[in-house]
Amino acid sequence: MARDYYEVLGVPRSAGADEIQQAYRKLARKYHPDVNKDPTAEDTFKEVNEAYQVLSDPDTRKRYDRFGEDFRRVPEDYDERVRASAGGYGGGGYGGGGGRVHFGRGFGGQGPVDFEDLFGQMFTGGGGYGPIPGADQEAELELTLEEAYRGGKRTLGLDGRQYDVDIPAGVLDGQRIRLAGQGGRSGGDAPPGDLYLVVRIRPHPRFRVQGRDIYVDLPVSPWEAVLGATVVVPTPGGEAKVKVVPGSSTGRKLRLRGEGMPNPRGPAGNLYAEIKVMVPSKPTARERDLFEQLAAESNFDPRKVK
Repeated sequence: MARDYYEVLGVPRSAGADEIQQAYRKLARKYHPDVNKDPTAEDTFKEVNEAYQVLSDPDTRKRYDRFGEDFRRVPEDYDERVRASAGGYGGGGYGGGGGRVHFGRGFGGQGPVDFEDLFGQMFTGGGGYGPIPGADQEAELELTLEEAYRGGKRTLGLDGRQYDVDIPAGVLDGQRIRLAGQGGRSGGDAPPGDLYLVVRIRPHPRFRVQGRDIYVDLPVSPWEAVLGATVVVPTPGGEAKVKVVPGSSTGRKLRLRGEGMPNPRGPAGNLYAEIKVMVPSKPTARERDLFEQLAAESNFDPRKVK
């Protein structure tokens, strides 16, 4: 049985959205595989991420509170179906001598949902309700930034099954990829549900993504910043060259148009290289002499620059 999502995040069931977000950020920083080298850290990180995705969405959280770990198996229009059936078959039964459908909350002391009892009569048609389409299901698809940038085909193993996934180039974190007919099984002749893969892009040690724009730090030497230079800047698609304008200071952004995340429905994002002026941590004697000469000759005072 999967762990309670509230327990995973270490928050009470009454926790507000801010409390849930703060708990997630703290745990994500602690267990991210790029930071925590413990062999179990990656699994813990995925568990924390899954818990947050469910509890941070008000509608999904309500379904989880109501149905527990099986909330994805319940059709989103379940209540409407029950009400429709109750109106057509006498006060809540499903006709044909069948019993009523009873369900409790997944948590909170009312007992778990009995899905065999919940859907059995619907699926057989013996209750007069007819075939019910399969429920849509959702799973996460974790990608590196480079994989999301390039797109392509990928085989995904999930619950003992394998799926061939076409990843569109430039897919963003939080976007969903639909696999038609690959979701929950249906009853009778109704169609199965769909499987939706929610994209999660791993944090990258170098690039930062904002919308379709990508940001990257560009280290330059003091003389490159002062005199100007053409330098190489990394992009998810490979290396590119950019011109550093003479007199550039730390924080100046150089735009590479169209080098951000691809966009199948419009213009691609941009890549912004942010200048970081770097100095030698251990200058040689000759370098120190030259910097001392510069200090003696120069009238430049960065604290008085307007």
